[in-house]
Amino acid sequence: MNTLFIADLHLCEQEPAITAGFLRFLQREAVHADALYILGDLFEAWIGDDDPAPLHGEIAAALQALQNAGVPCYFIHGNRDFLLGKRFAAISGLTLLPEEQVVELYGRRMLIMHGDTLCTDDQAYQEFRQKVHNTWIQRVFLALPLRWRLKIAAKMRERSQQTNRYKSAAIMDVNPEAVEQALLRHDVHWLIHGHTHRPAVHKLALSRGEAHRAVLGAWHREGSMIKVSADAVELIQFPF
Repeated sequence: MNTLFIADLHLCEQEPAITAGFLRFLQREAVHADALYILGDLFEAWIGDDDPAPLHGEIAAALQALQNAGVPCYFIHGNRDFLLGKRFAAISGLTLLPEEQVVELYGRRMLIMHGDTLCTDDQAYQEFRQKVHNTWIQRVFLALPLRWRLKIAAKMRERSQQTNRYKSAAIMDVNPEAVEQALLRHDVHWLIHGHTHRPAVHKLALSRGEAHRAVLGAWHREGSMIKVSADAVELIQFPF
């Protein structure tokens, strides 16, 4: 018995090897799990559930097949696919979760999230995040013609890449105080997240005792998952 967590696949038409690796992962590994949790950035970009990209239909069908096999799939939005909505969730069978969720697995209470909200030292990003998560702004964007949304998304991505070149590695990592506050707020001793692309399992000393922060890796050259069972919490890297 185990539950699997993944994040930061950044699926897109330009990276077919990652898509193929994800489909194999669903068919060979995830199908044997009790559940699969996707902690954001499943897609490189998401401009609306009405985007007819063939990749979206392929992934939706694969996720639905996994759930038809008896494995429930849960999704927390990332900073790239925060507009993924109820329409895609319905055709893929995904259960959409809030940005912070506590799950109880094999005797452990664990907090799961994408992880970008923990990077509080990057004030510019946090201000940007607050703007794009404004419901009114999202409604206006989604009402635009698809071709306009594609152009806007491409420009925003280019601007983000340019900006990140000048940011230090430290500023784009999680803030230790933000991590501790999240753990204490939810009264948990385990945190699982993605976003930073820095896979590791960290041991933390908190005022309430020892805690752990498990960070998923991005699917750039290999896959990354966290496997939680009654015996262990394992960070596993594997070839596509």
